[in-house]
Amino acid sequence: MNRKWKGASCDGAMVLLLLGHMTTALEVPLDSKVLEGLPQPPTITLQSPKDYIIDPRENIVINCEAKGKPHPSFSWTRNGSHFDLDKDPKVTMKPSSGTLVIDISGEKAEAYEGVYQCTARNEHGTAVSNDIVIRQSRSPLWSKERIEPVVVQLGVSLILQCRPPAGLPPPIIFWMDPFFQRLPQNARVSQALNGDLYFSNVQMEDTRSDYICYARFPHTQTIQQKQPITVKVLDNSPAGQRRPSFMTPKGTNSVATVLRGETLELECIADGLPTPDMSWNKEKGDLPSGRFSFHNFQKTLRVTEVTEADSGDYRCTAKNSQGLAHHVITVMVKAAPYWVGAPRNLILAPRESGILTCHVGGNPKPTITWSVNGVPIENTPKDPSRKVEDDTVILSDVQTGSSAVYQCNASNEFGYLLANAFVNVLAEPPRVLTPPNKLYQVIANNPALLDCAFFGSPIPKITWYKDQQTSILNSDPYVLHINGTLEIHAAQPLHSGKYTCVATNYLASKENHVRLEVKEPTRILKQPEYNVVQRNSKAVFECKVKHDPTLTPIMSWLKDNEELPDNERFVIESESLTISHVTEADEGTYTCIMNTTLDQDSASAVLTVVEQPDPPTDLELTDQRERSVQLTWTPGDEHNSPIQKFLVQYEDSLHQEEAWVNMTEVPGTKTTVHLDLSPYVYYSFRVLALNDVGFSDPSLPSKQYRTNPAKPDENPSEVEGFGIKPNNLVISWKELNGLQSNGPGLQYKVSWKQKDVDQEWITETVANTSQFVVSDTPTFSAYEIKVQAENDYGTGPTPEVVVGYSGEDLPSAAPDSVQVEALNDTLAEVRWEPVHLSAVRGRLQGYKLYYWRERSLHKEDSQPEEAQVLVFGENKTDGRLPGLHPYSLYSLDMRVFNGKGEGPPSARQQFETPEGVPGQPASFRVTEPSLDSLTLVWTPPEEENGRLTLYTLRYQPVNTTSELGPMEEIILSPNETVLTVSNLKYSTRYKFYLSASTVKGSGPTVTEEGVTIMDEALLRQPTIAVGKGHTETPYTTSLLTPSPHPPLYKVRSNLLAFGSVNSSVGENGAVISWEYWGVNKNVYVEYNAENSKEAWIKKLVNGTQTYLIKGLKPGTSYRVRVVAKDHLDQTIHSTDELVITVPAMPSRQLDIATQGWFIGLMCAIALLILVLLIVCFIKRNKGGKYPVKEKEDAHQDPEIQPMKEDDGTFGEYSDTEDHKPLKGSRTPSNGTVKKDDSDDSLVDYGEGGDGQFNEDGSFIGQYSGKKEKDTAEGNESSEAPSPVNAMNSFV
Repeated sequence: MNRKWKGASCDGAMVLLLLGHMTTALEVPLDSKVLEGLPQPPTITLQSPKDYIIDPRENIVINCEAKGKPHPSFSWTRNGSHFDLDKDPKVTMKPSSGTLVIDISGEKAEAYEGVYQCTARNEHGTAVSNDIVIRQSRSPLWSKERIEPVVVQLGVSLILQCRPPAGLPPPIIFWMDPFFQRLPQNARVSQALNGDLYFSNVQMEDTRSDYICYARFPHTQTIQQKQPITVKVLDNSPAGQRRPSFMTPKGTNSVATVLRGETLELECIADGLPTPDMSWNKEKGDLPSGRFSFHNFQKTLRVTEVTEADSGDYRCTAKNSQGLAHHVITVMVKAAPYWVGAPRNLILAPRESGILTCHVGGNPKPTITWSVNGVPIENTPKDPSRKVEDDTVILSDVQTGSSAVYQCNASNEFGYLLANAFVNVLAEPPRVLTPPNKLYQVIANNPALLDCAFFGSPIPKITWYKDQQTSILNSDPYVLHINGTLEIHAAQPLHSGKYTCVATNYLASKENHVRLEVKEPTRILKQPEYNVVQRNSKAVFECKVKHDPTLTPIMSWLKDNEELPDNERFVIESESLTISHVTEADEGTYTCIMNTTLDQDSASAVLTVVEQPDPPTDLELTDQRERSVQLTWTPGDEHNSPIQKFLVQYEDSLHQEEAWVNMTEVPGTKTTVHLDLSPYVYYSFRVLALNDVGFSDPSLPSKQYRTNPAKPDENPSEVEGFGIKPNNLVISWKELNGLQSNGPGLQYKVSWKQKDVDQEWITETVANTSQFVVSDTPTFSAYEIKVQAENDYGTGPTPEVVVGYSGEDLPSAAPDSVQVEALNDTLAEVRWEPVHLSAVRGRLQGYKLYYWRERSLHKEDSQPEEAQVLVFGENKTDGRLPGLHPYSLYSLDMRVFNGKGEGPPSARQQFETPEGVPGQPASFRVTEPSLDSLTLVWTPPEEENGRLTLYTLRYQPVNTTSELGPMEEIILSPNETVLTVSNLKYSTRYKFYLSASTVKGSGPTVTEEGVTIMDEALLRQPTIAVGKGHTETPYTTSLLTPSPHPPLYKVRSNLLAFGSVNSSVGENGAVISWEYWGVNKNVYVEYNAENSKEAWIKKLVNGTQTYLIKGLKPGTSYRVRVVAKDHLDQTIHSTDELVITVPAMPSRQLDIATQGWFIGLMCAIALLILVLLIVCFIKRNKGGKYPVKEKEDAHQDPEIQPMKEDDGTFGEYSDTEDHKPLKGSRTPSNGTVKKDDSDDSLVDYGEGGDGQFNEDGSFIGQYSGKKEKDTAEGNESSEAPSPVNAMNSFV
């Protein structure tokens, strides 16, 4: 930070901001251990309030404390003059302090009233306190007066004045009776702010003689009371109703002044009859939100912490039934001086600059004066480094020893402010006050604050570094604060590490190290859930938590924010709380809290204990009548599960003792039910309650309620008549129970007569039975039947007549004229004449058609099938037979049936069904696959349904992606069951469709698939033999070399997923290719060394049909297969295993060009040639010629002859084991090796193709041609340079 003063042209606000930050950072610490001996001017730290009211009964203590280095001395002024403490033994000063203690024992406190000011000084300056005004509190007595009784007429307004004596501070007023009971106040009668008691209108109850005004003086804690006031209300001339008018303030307008920051209280009290209601509003604005309130029955508006914006007009409105009145109070807000920015202590280094600013507000605007060391600045010696501009003191180029304390005094008519600010001129090297190697631990995503508390003058520059980095941490996510603190807004684990803080100024630099550890937050992953359990069961709350592993977690549980009960039923485990044998007392909110040293997380859940309700109580029978009663009860405890319904049961102790029967159900919201009763029953009632848990125990039985006997109210039900024999009639009914009998002696009067026959009713009376049998009846005749109940008290109501029938007999006739017609190959229609009802001899129920297949018309030896039955309704005379077999012979007959059984069959009828389409061939398979043909074998349909006319065969190829090729069709005779399909493509899948036909058409199709096999010759791959120079390879150079021993195999005919599999082996690995048509998508190439017991190595090859296996060892044989697996990694399809062999790497050939003997030989040859050249040169100089050519022809030197293969000398070197060409040799692009190229001759080292000598025996050209040629042809041999070439360099 550049703190040098730049002159008056600088922006004052910016300079002030910088200095504000600077002085905050340089607040001088007074830790003597850290900064012992650091000088500092005085600073007032404690002083008494400006207006100091004292209790005359206690000693006077006037506080004045200050700090500084060296510690300051203190002195006082009183009323503007020096206060000599030594002259007054009653006044003492506390040691090392400026606080005065005045002993007023035996003295009057008034003697020490006045204005006091404290001064604290040391060698670096002087600080002064505020003016402290000392005043004694006063609580004067009420002046004696005679108060006349107040007599008023009913309904008029009234004011009882208090007028307490003036006290210091003012007293607190309240109205009470002689027994210190507050007088009742309301909207009609209330106390005003000045203490007077206001009556908007008086009533008769206001008459009393003990209206007493009390004044409490807070400092002395004394209470003074006024003489009692008597009020007498007369009603001989009462006031009438009137509209409101204001008793205070008077008129329609008034003005109120309040100081900023204080509390504004506005009051409006009105008279009127009826009593007016008060309301408030602010004109041209709203009442200040959150700061206003109403008191004293809406008569007082209070606004706290008043600001200038609270100025304006406030309207109070009084309203009753007679009208309304308004009063406007204009509020003016003034302000005693207040700080906008108080001057701050300033620490400067020598020759630095700075400013002191005294920003104050106030209304009216305050006057600002400056002092130095308590002396008005205008009375101090002129200082060229200091300049005063209104509220600012500008310091420039300060010098050592110019430290001082400046006082700013701001005042207006409402008060003053005084502030001390020192300027301390220091030259101090940086000091880091934060303890070294401090460890900070924070939770991730929380702010991390790394402290670097420092001090120095000039202000040190703070820089931060992390770990071993050299960059300064002053950008996102790092924030460097003015006080040196480094903040990381949202710390992350990557921010953990060692941080270094360096403080630097021109005097020195100082560094400090701290460490930051960012921890994972504690989080509840699974919160406890709302739990509803039954009493005596077990409740479990789960609370799974994740936390930083380096922090020690502490799990705790609370119940209703308190510790769990000390009970063994509560078991806390690492991630749960279990409560056994739950009781109702266990209900509540359970909170799981996971605490670490840095953070915590919590979650809560509620436990509700439920059980079946308590049984109802207090059963009561009311409104008791002959046939009804009202039952009322009180529900039991619901136990946290609402009652859904009540079940009312009864016991009939007369007819069935101790047997409780459900009577009715009542909604859970009701506790009363009206019960209908039966005669002749001894009732007892009980009630059960039902909630979600279950039924309660039954209530205690009610009192027994007996009903009187009566004749039956109903007759037996379910009366019917039927015959079990052809000549009888059984009359049955459902008996009445004891509750329905209505009285003793229950019996049944059974009556019957034949219907539509003129005869009397025949009656029989029976008891304790539910049926009666009438014998000798005609077969299946209609009877009218009735059954009536009766007891000792009479008979039941007239019974209903029921029609019944006597017993049935088997029908005596069969249907006539039965005819049948085949509608199609599977459906026939039957017609018949109905049987006369007299022959049915019972209730006609329908007709039964029996039909069966005699045989198939194309199978003479077929057996009849079991008969089938079709049932037709009683009114039917025709019907259809579905589901027949085509081309078959059928027989049928028909019978009528009633409730007794079937009648005789009709005459048998036969019919034939026409031909239909055949079924699918019974079997179909593909056999004998070959290169270009597949043999198909099938059997005829099991259901030919006619005479077969032909077979239709269609087929088409299927590729590896299940796409279908063109369709071919073949028509076959009906006698064929085998066919060989030729001219197919090898290694191809085909799909075949076969169907049979009759004259009616083609039947359903059966399908099958087959695969032609691969040509075995195509499976064999040629091998590359490395032999002698004239051996030719069959292919051009390739990256991959086929395996020298490929396996020979055939694709199995039933292998539907995989087709052919091929392999090719080279130096880079083995290429495996295959065909695959399966649906399983997980396809793998698996391989391992032959005869190895290790697991297969798997390579996933989805989406391709070729794979290169790399990393195979030379000279090793491998087993390879391709498999398809399902989602469970189970092998579904697999190819046969291939065996591939990786060729061994050839051994490194001997390079003769690097052998010593060869180099020596070549050197000898070179030396011999050199000698010959010298000799030739000499001969030529003599004019003769040396016949080189002739001599070579006559005397061939074996050392310079080409070395032939035949004589065992050097020809082309060959490794007879590996048959590899010599590394340095060249091979033509067609793969052949020429013999001429392998012969090593001196001719090869010449420039031309011949390499001849010239006529004088010297070589023509240079010997470098051979090497250049090799390079041009791409032979990058590593052979040493040829000795012949070396020899050429000497010529």
